[in-house]
Amino acid sequence: MSTSAVSNAKAVANKMNGHRNKARDDQKSCFQMPLHYPRYTKVDYEDMPEWKLDRLFVEYGLPVITGDLDGKRKFAIGAFLWSHQ
Repeated sequence: MSTSAVSNAKAVANKMNGHRNKARDDQKSCFQMPLHYPRYTKVDYEDMPEWKLDRLFVEYGLPVITGDLDGKRKFAIGAFLWSHQ
């Protein structure tokens, strides 16, 4: 491959990468990887107040469930606990 063909290929690749990065920057993502996984037990989730569950869902980028408190607790238990916990 000639040097001009290599230069052209690099220029096209750089331009395409710029478009991908721009598209990625334009998309808003609400998920942020937290530094720590929540360390609550099943009993903790069963006793947790609604405001704290909502805050936990937001912190981990999960949808805030509209519904009763029992449903939110069950969702948190399913989302954050392994089956053996």
